[in-house]
Amino acid sequence: MFETAGADIVFLLARILFGGVLAFMGVNHFRNVEEMTGYADFKGIPAPKASVLFSGGLLVFGGLSLIAGVLPTIGAPALAIFLLVSAVTMHDFWNMEGEDAQNEMTGFLKNVFGAGGALVFFALAGAAWPYALNVGL
Repeated sequence: MFETAGADIVFLLARILFGGVLAFMGVNHFRNVEEMTGYADFKGIPAPKASVLFSGGLLVFGGLSLIAGVLPTIGAPALAIFLLVSAVTMHDFWNMEGEDAQNEMTGFLKNVFGAGGALVFFALAGAAWPYALNVGL
């Protein structure tokens, strides 16, 4: 995919870092279902427990998809959509004040730049990836 082996390694490292963090976040959805369900309910998310479980599964699938190069044409855009939707629904800093506003803005910005990263992987999903299974490209 890239001109040099070094760039191939960097791309693999990017996939591991980006996908690994998202998959880890998904695992935490399952490890902290009750706490996350309470927060989702507080934010007015419909079916909060089902939403936490679904989003946890999406994060695990999407993260592993990018790491392994399996169905990244599904995993990457699913991550981007999820991150943008959760930025707006879960991190409404514009409705907060003080430290709460700052914390929510940090979460909002984290999700927005994460969506940008997922879109980069989606843009590259049509080509064979180095050091990947390359299933569903």
